[in-house]
Amino acid sequence: MSHVFPRHCHKTPPVAVRGEGCYLFDSDGRKYLDGSGGAAVSCLGHGDADVIKAVQDQVASLAFAHTGFLTSEPAEALADLLVAHAPGNIDRVYFVSGGSEATEAAIKLARQYFVEKGAPERRHLIARKQSYHGNTLGALAAGGNALRKRQFAPLLIEVSHIAPCYEYMLRDAGESATDYGQRAAQELEDEILRLGPDTVMAFMAEPVVGATLGAVPAVAGYFKRIREICDQHGVLLILDEVMCGMGRTGHLFACDADGIVPDILCIAKGLGAGYQPIGAMLCTDMIYDAIKDGSGFFQHGHTYLGHPVAAAAGLAVVRKILDQNLAQRSAAQGEALSKALHDRFGQHPHVGDIRGRGLFQGVELVADRETKAPFDSTHGLAGKIKSAAFEAGLICYPMPGTRDGRMGDHVLLAPPFIISNAQIDELVDKLGTAIEASLP
Repeated sequence: MSHVFPRHCHKTPPVAVRGEGCYLFDSDGRKYLDGSGGAAVSCLGHGDADVIKAVQDQVASLAFAHTGFLTSEPAEALADLLVAHAPGNIDRVYFVSGGSEATEAAIKLARQYFVEKGAPERRHLIARKQSYHGNTLGALAAGGNALRKRQFAPLLIEVSHIAPCYEYMLRDAGESATDYGQRAAQELEDEILRLGPDTVMAFMAEPVVGATLGAVPAVAGYFKRIREICDQHGVLLILDEVMCGMGRTGHLFACDADGIVPDILCIAKGLGAGYQPIGAMLCTDMIYDAIKDGSGFFQHGHTYLGHPVAAAAGLAVVRKILDQNLAQRSAAQGEALSKALHDRFGQHPHVGDIRGRGLFQGVELVADRETKAPFDSTHGLAGKIKSAAFEAGLICYPMPGTRDGRMGDHVLLAPPFIISNAQIDELVDKLGTAIEASLP
């Protein structure tokens, strides 16, 4: 009997024993194509010799040094590398152990920035419906998924939520993509004005929405208008690239596709590629200088900040992404995956939308293509697809609640950047088998 507290108390998962490239193997010898990189984590695939060596070498020389006393060479080198390739005037990196810690730190930094600047009345955070920013209490409050938040609602801070930029469902008939994007962005200004411009501290969003909406990018011009609104009202822009960053959508930083620079940027998952738990919050020199020239101390912290072994893994991962042009490969293989998905499901009576950027693709399932009506939630379609795909030897990331946290189903795909064309065909074939086996 296992004493591990599992994700689901009535399911006993197989024991993973080995990873190789795009595949995982269990203790019974079964082989699984990792079509979602776990949760968009394993961007380099499994068993990468260079990253493994970097971890081993670092453990042998220095495993841990608390950042209350010391910094470390890999943390300094990784921060330098990230800043060198970050957009705009991003200048400082705060290392954490994962995505939820990164977004939690971002919220707290935004608040402390305004306190340091003598504007403590700025306290409101605005985010978007059907977003996901993590599972710590602050990050969960910022997220817009009702299903994940419901039982914890009494514990959560108040956060305003506007509509996502979700073209498939929210763009009106006859409305251009540009006009829709401007209308969607205007919701932010309307909410700032409703709350009071002098009371809003930040707006948080994913450049490409991941788990809860299924790889939905904003339409062109949306985020540029968002940036203008934030600037006009003195509101900080926090971008959550925990899932969509680090090359996943074809750029090292996902916001480069939208041509904008955030004030605070959160990364994780692909930063360590699964070889070590690591995340980071990056901020501009303006924000850092407010802390430095004020109290001089960010009132936040975790034991494993800047962990040397995690930083060494992240350094090896980012160097490989840059040196081997893997963000560009993600873009190219993403096009191949998108084409294969459209070829297989483009006319499928129960596939409503196929979307994404790079190797971050989503397939939305519907009961009726014409009306875009979702399946009844009682069917449990996403869960059935997940089980059927796993049985077929494919790990993918189906999620229910696409539309409102309750109704709607999608499948998120985020395979390693090293995926071959033959493996893309295998992924699509196995996904097709799973979908057909799961439909009512």
